[in-house]
Amino acid sequence: MKSFQAKRYWLVGASDGLGAALAHKLSRAGAEVILSARSEDKLAALVKDLPGKASYQLIDVSDDDSVKTAAEAVGEIDGIVYLAGAYWPFSAREWNAEQATIMADVNFTGLMRVMGQVVPAMVARDRGHIVITSSLTGFRGLPGSIGYTASKAGTMSLAECMHADLRKTGVQVQVINPGFIKTQLTDKNDFRMPFIMEPEDAAQEVIEHMGSDTFKKSFPWLFSLVFRISQFLPDWLYFRIFS
Repeated sequence: MKSFQAKRYWLVGASDGLGAALAHKLSRAGAEVILSARSEDKLAALVKDLPGKASYQLIDVSDDDSVKTAAEAVGEIDGIVYLAGAYWPFSAREWNAEQATIMADVNFTGLMRVMGQVVPAMVARDRGHIVITSSLTGFRGLPGSIGYTASKAGTMSLAECMHADLRKTGVQVQVINPGFIKTQLTDKNDFRMPFIMEPEDAAQEVIEHMGSDTFKKSFPWLFSLVFRISQFLPDWLYFRIFS
């Protein structure tokens, strides 16, 4: 297990939910945390609530200038966790162009923007820790999930590309693929969510993964089997079961 003591971690998308819970765990582990999101009130309240050294920096991951300004203000970091996410459930039969574009822009393109400001410096130093939040939904297309599932598949693929490029360097890349976590995003769902987790429990899974040398973690483990096995099903059977 690696030590987080006196390390600087930038958490992007950390005003509530999983991000806030992970901020508490990293802070208690001795890390200095820099929290970023769009909501200044939430960030300021969270910083006050953390036990260790903490600060915040506003960011809009959908805006190039905002991302660049935030990265410059944060400065040199030991690690970054990208947690920013947008979500609305709807199907292709009820396409919402605005919401679909926002999900793509926050979940995937926003990640690209942030990585563009962080990765080159880590590569130059040959030192750093990058954690990307994808989702179990990223393994294969699902009904009623236009925008979200596709963007999470993109984040998973990006993490795999980065890991392939950087695995023999001093920059570690990891990806987490959570299932349902009780947040303001999943509150939008009107269907049963199997194995739904509290943010604190999910954050424990994340920090344990961050302390390891493994690349990918999908959880809850039993629920993740459904999605991982689905990759090997023929199309006719997969869509008969899942749609």
